[in-house]
Amino acid sequence: MVLSKTASQSDVSVHSTFASRYVRDALPRFKMPENSIPKEAAFQIINDELMLDGNPRLNLASFVTTWMEPECDKLIMDSINKNYVDMDEYPVTTELQNRCVNMIAHLFNAPLGDGEAAVGVGTVGSSEAIMLAGLAFKRKWQNKRKAEGKPYDKPNIVTGANVQVCWEKFARYFEVELKEVKLREGYYVMDPVKAVEMVDENTICVAAILGSTLNGEFEDVKLLNDLLTEKNKETGWDTPIHVDAASGGFIAPFLYPELEWDFRLPLVKSINVSGHKYGLVYAGIGWVIWRSKEDLPEELIFHINYLGADQPTFTLNFSKGSSQVIAQYYQLIRLGYEGYRNVMENCHGNAMVLKEGLEKTGRFNIVSKDHGVPLVAFSLKDNKRHDEFEISDMLRRFGWIVPAYTMPADAQHITVLRVVIREDFSRTLAERLVIDIEKVLHELDTLPAKINAKLAIAEEAESQIGTVKKTDIETQREVMAYWKKYVSERKSNKNKIC
Repeated sequence: MVLSKTASQSDVSVHSTFASRYVRDALPRFKMPENSIPKEAAFQIINDELMLDGNPRLNLASFVTTWMEPECDKLIMDSINKNYVDMDEYPVTTELQNRCVNMIAHLFNAPLGDGEAAVGVGTVGSSEAIMLAGLAFKRKWQNKRKAEGKPYDKPNIVTGANVQVCWEKFARYFEVELKEVKLREGYYVMDPVKAVEMVDENTICVAAILGSTLNGEFEDVKLLNDLLTEKNKETGWDTPIHVDAASGGFIAPFLYPELEWDFRLPLVKSINVSGHKYGLVYAGIGWVIWRSKEDLPEELIFHINYLGADQPTFTLNFSKGSSQVIAQYYQLIRLGYEGYRNVMENCHGNAMVLKEGLEKTGRFNIVSKDHGVPLVAFSLKDNKRHDEFEISDMLRRFGWIVPAYTMPADAQHITVLRVVIREDFSRTLAERLVIDIEKVLHELDTLPAKINAKLAIAEEAESQIGTVKKTDIETQREVMAYWKKYVSERKSNKNKIC
């Protein structure tokens, strides 16, 4: 269970060696202690445990920013006690958010007249931004269906099977059917032709991804817009497009300024982007921008006055910190267009260094594209003896966190590894990672295939009379334990003096 779990009864206390100079009694692990402890002890106990976390700089699974300049760190700490929702108390912070919304809207080519304010809001991340955009589409569709005297109880959204889990959450939480375009080997993004074929009168929007989580590829929003325009003309519908630019929204304007994916396309009505990804801000800050006021139904906006003045709000939560909003504004004015372009070009260059290094090994197929989010997704050309999960597991010994995962339907037989290139991932680190991957490959080549471990366990089970048949997950765990034991024993024998 990912929400919460407890340890065994034998592991119910927290002990800390260095904190013992302040406190000798162990603390209960899952209950609040009866008595207070010195602040030094509390700090040391927590600090000791956090040492076992991974290094954020080496977490190549995450798109989220892990480094900012010290000046911005100071701004964050100076404003960490401000509750953003108190707009009347913190009017300057509110003004900074409005500036960010307008800067991002202009970056996405929103059709704003002179002096016209952009329509958008800061969120905790792209997940909340997508929820808000989806609610706007659903309510607008429902209002139109009601006005036409038609049923409005079965809304749906068309997406690719490669969408992030937040789209599945939106569909389930707000009772919208999610119609997914299946993937296929070699094509790991939504096919615009198939997507438009799935659109019907109950489709509240088609969601395109600018930077797939799976392989960083940009979906063809321009083709989707053109095909959907034709279908709307034929049917009389006005099905719109939402662009999930969580990863690519702060990349495309700087690396591919001629690419048409944003409000230059008339059917694109809203766009979300993660400020805490390539917006270069710590988690969590996101943004959602609407094309115009008409695309955000007024009934979704709440007005409150019990904090000092009339304040419009359209968010899923109420209170939230001001720090990330201020940090986003810092990055926008500190870097400017030139600075963001330099960062993105550097990330892309480092991704190419890593890609070329992996290709030189001759062991991998590159699944990602050069055109898109700066990441490298790759799979083994031959995974009969050892697979991508073993590589991921063994890389952790060097400190690297490189995820391995299977593709969604109908390409679930494909397994890939993925390295996300962020601003803090240098060329030197890229070269070092290739070296460590080569070490892992060399070691795997000397080890028995996992299939041998499976056979050994199966033979052992057959020799035991009356044993209960194990589940698949139990068998897999035993295989891993058997294989790791073999590796450990092999290393021990290597270190023995003859």
